[in-house]
Amino acid sequence: MKICVIGTGYVGLVAGTCLSDMGNSVICVDNDKEKINKLEKGIIPIYEPGLEELIKINVKNNRLKFTTDLKSAVEESLICFIAVSTPKCEDGSCNLSSVFDVAQSIAEYINDYKIIVNKSTVPIGTAEKIAKIIKDKTNIDFDIVSNPEFLRQGNAIDDFLMPERVIIGVDSFRAAKIMDELYSPYFKGEDKIIYMDVKSAEMTKYAANAFLAAKISFINEMANICEKVGANVEKVRQGISSDSRIGNQFLFAGIGYGGSCFPKDVSALISVAEENNYQAKILRAVKEVNENQRKLFIEKILNFYNGDISNKTFAVWGLAFKPKTNDMREAPSIDIINSLKEHGAVVKVYDPKAMDNARNIFKDSVTYCDSSYEVIKDADALLLLTEWNEFLKPDLNKIKKSLKDSVIFDGRNQYDRLSLAEAGLKYINIGS
Repeated sequence: MKICVIGTGYVGLVAGTCLSDMGNSVICVDNDKEKINKLEKGIIPIYEPGLEELIKINVKNNRLKFTTDLKSAVEESLICFIAVSTPKCEDGSCNLSSVFDVAQSIAEYINDYKIIVNKSTVPIGTAEKIAKIIKDKTNIDFDIVSNPEFLRQGNAIDDFLMPERVIIGVDSFRAAKIMDELYSPYFKGEDKIIYMDVKSAEMTKYAANAFLAAKISFINEMANICEKVGANVEKVRQGISSDSRIGNQFLFAGIGYGGSCFPKDVSALISVAEENNYQAKILRAVKEVNENQRKLFIEKILNFYNGDISNKTFAVWGLAFKPKTNDMREAPSIDIINSLKEHGAVVKVYDPKAMDNARNIFKDSVTYCDSSYEVIKDADALLLLTEWNEFLKPDLNKIKKSLKDSVIFDGRNQYDRLSLAEAGLKYINIGS
């Protein structure tokens, strides 16, 4: 099939690449000329395991192209995916300006029947607004489909090529048949395409992310109670996650969730509820607990130092909001590092993949180091903020010799308290 993917951010680039890998002819479009020039040269703007190799293979085989020419991309394609950013507004609602700009352009360039697939995360009812924008400009036939993405950063290639399910929100039999043809090769006979109306598909994306965010905030709430009563949240987690009704995913206490999806989507769903005269009390609590986890982590550090961390030097392991990505959007590390600086501390940082993004955020206000052991040299304490594999089994003796105060603040509950104690290290974590 001939496909264009409009937007070469995380979702668009992964989707376009994976669609081309299944034999489709895909044009990825972006109005950022510098980004397109880099992509044409094989320079990938994001880190995602396996993505760079897949792009090179499909570009070489002429199945994947990059352009700034939206007009020709739309004209040459049967299916047009919208995969542009929908950032959070100050009031928590979703900024749809880029989506609507793309709709205006499609309306201008549409030359025959198209299926316009919304891959961006958008509030319920957005498809109707896109349809109106296009209908106001043309009489050419088209269909709007909602096809939300469920990609996990760090596992996105596998998630797209071997999905648990594909949600198709569609009101047209013609469009449904073509979308079935597009996605059925991914399932090899398994029936995992779920068809529904467009609004339900839009809602499904928000509901899924909100539920997962709620699991994270729930276990963090339990961790906070555990600390008050003297229980161990890791033992509690093991106890409850063995129940098949609960499961073990997204039940790890720590400094909270970040990234481009959970914070934005929870806030957007709260906003959607309020616009429809409903108070989303659970979602408000989810958001509040998550934001508070970062503050509680800073409080642990301040309490250890009796409220004064001025001129203390903190080494930070991990900046990305999760492992296996360089994405720092809404990362807990940002709030924590900024708070440390506000209290007069000196901060040194290291992350395996997110250092360039960190430089754009922190500028020259922190010290950037090239390795996990360089960053702890002459530091007073170590903060683990992202659970990269390379931090999992560190040389405890080397850490002990490097840290002046011999203390690790573990924001991801990665270490064993007894092992650290045997090495002469003090250990402060979440929920115990």
